[in-house]
Amino acid sequence: MAKSAFLKSSIAKKYWMALTGLFLCLFLTGHLLGNLQLLIPDNALHFNQYALFMTTNPAVKILSYLTYISILFHAIDGILLTIQNKKARPVGYAKTDGSSSSMASRNMAVLGTIILVFIVTHMANFWAVMHFDKKMPLQSVTIENMGQKMELYVTTDTGKFFPKDSIQMMQNGLEIRNRTEFYNKQANLKMGEGYKDLYKITIAFFKDPKMGLIATILYVLAMFALSFHLLHGFQSAFQSLGINNKFTPAIKKFGTAFAIIVPLLFAIIPIYIHFLLK
Repeated sequence: MAKSAFLKSSIAKKYWMALTGLFLCLFLTGHLLGNLQLLIPDNALHFNQYALFMTTNPAVKILSYLTYISILFHAIDGILLTIQNKKARPVGYAKTDGSSSSMASRNMAVLGTIILVFIVTHMANFWAVMHFDKKMPLQSVTIENMGQKMELYVTTDTGKFFPKDSIQMMQNGLEIRNRTEFYNKQANLKMGEGYKDLYKITIAFFKDPKMGLIATILYVLAMFALSFHLLHGFQSAFQSLGINNKFTPAIKKFGTAFAIIVPLLFAIIPIYIHFLLK
C-alpha cells in the first residue's frame, strides 16, 4: 500500500517536472533570441526596446509569472524526487555506462542546484537592477552640433531627445520622475519617456576590470551545467509524459541538439562581450 502510494506520488511529481521543464525550455529559447541582440554591434537601442517590451507588455508579464512559478515548482519537485529516490534506493546501484547522458542522469540534483544558484545570481545582477535600482541609468547618445558634443537622453518617441546635462535640464524646465519619465515642471506635463539602459548595465558587468573575467567564467560554467541538465532532462520529460516508442529517436536527436546549441549560444554572449567587444 505504502509502495503504491509512493509510486503514484513519484509519477505525479515526474509529470509536473516534465511539464515545467518543457515550458522552461520554451522560455530559454525566447530569452536566448532576445539576448542574441547583444552580439549585434551598436545595437543598444534595439536591445533596450526589447527590454522595455519584456517588462511592460501585459501578455509578457503573465508569461513571466508563469516562468517564476515553473522555476519554483521544478526546483521543489526536483528536491522531493531526489529525497524519495534516495529513500526508495538506499543502496548504491551499478552505473550502466560512462556516457555524458548517463553521467547527467546520475547528477541531475547537483546540476539543478548549480542552475538554481545561477538563476538567483543572474536575477540579482540584471532583473533586480532593471526593476528596483533607482540609480539605473537611462540610455543616452552623444551627438555633435556645430563642433560641440552633446549628450542627449533617448526617448520612446522616435527622434525626440532631452539634454542629459543637469543644468540644461533645469534651463529647459525638465525633471525626471518615476525613474524614466521626463516632465515639464511648470506645466506638470509628461513630455516623454526614456529607456532604462540594460544594454549598458550588461556590457559593464562583463567588462568590469575586477570582476568581469570571473563573471564570464562563472556564466560559461553555468551553461555547461545547463547543457548536461538538458541532455538528460529533455528526453526524460517526454518519457514522463508517455511520449516515446517511435518518437524516441527523433526526440533524442532534437534534445541533444537543443542541449548543446542553446547553452553554447548563451555562453558565447559573455565571452564576446568580455573579450571581443570594443
